[in-house]
Amino acid sequence: MYYPLAQQEFESYLNGYDRENDRIKLKIIHTYGVVKQAEELAGRMHLSAEDTDLARLIALLHDIGRFEQLKRYDSFEPGTMDHAAYGVKVLFDKGMIRRFLPDDKWDSIIYTAIAHHSDYELPEISDPQTLLHAKLIRDEDKLDNCRVKLVDSTSTFINVSEGELGTQNITQKVYETVFENKCILSADRVTQMDYWVSYIVYFFDINFKESFDIIAENDYLNRIIDRIPYSNPVTKEQMENIRVYMQNFINSHTNSQSF
Repeated sequence: MYYPLAQQEFESYLNGYDRENDRIKLKIIHTYGVVKQAEELAGRMHLSAEDTDLARLIALLHDIGRFEQLKRYDSFEPGTMDHAAYGVKVLFDKGMIRRFLPDDKWDSIIYTAIAHHSDYELPEISDPQTLLHAKLIRDEDKLDNCRVKLVDSTSTFINVSEGELGTQNITQKVYETVFENKCILSADRVTQMDYWVSYIVYFFDINFKESFDIIAENDYLNRIIDRIPYSNPVTKEQMENIRVYMQNFINSHTNSQSF
């Protein structure tokens, strides 16, 4: 397809933003990390050449709205901007998609996948290829976010140091939601530790066995949990309970078929 052209245009688009800003740099690296995950999943799932190229393109463009959000608000908070909605607005309402992809054959798939990649849950999607790519980008995004949560400064993406984070409480509603096999609603996150828990339990929203295999192979659950020194004894005990519960959930899906 047109990935080399799309990457060239993406780099040109980034020139409108401060590449030295830590949060901008994080999102640039994340974007290419999601592209890498798209390639990895496509190989493991034996996707067609067309679906592989399409997955790479969606990965490249999925967070294009984040850069304007950071420029305007210096924040990842969903309350400041719906970056997915802004992304498809820029790409499709303003016609920017034609810079990345001259052919409009895949526009509907790209639009739907990007528009819903960060939703709490996917809406009903009847077209099989569109549903495939809507699920793929959500998995790819979460897989690279595992890397982000391990290598980037917590001060950059959650606004507190690791030590300060470890002193905080998990609110009761967030803690109880974990054991309902549900992701955490943005509105329910009160403390930064609530955010940390939400990063762990987004494994509930993984769609493919191949994605669970990557999570297990990289031991992402334990490594993310263990990054933080939990000096708050109640939080430490709760995190161990979450660890056991989530490990059982992941194990149950590494031995199942894609769904």
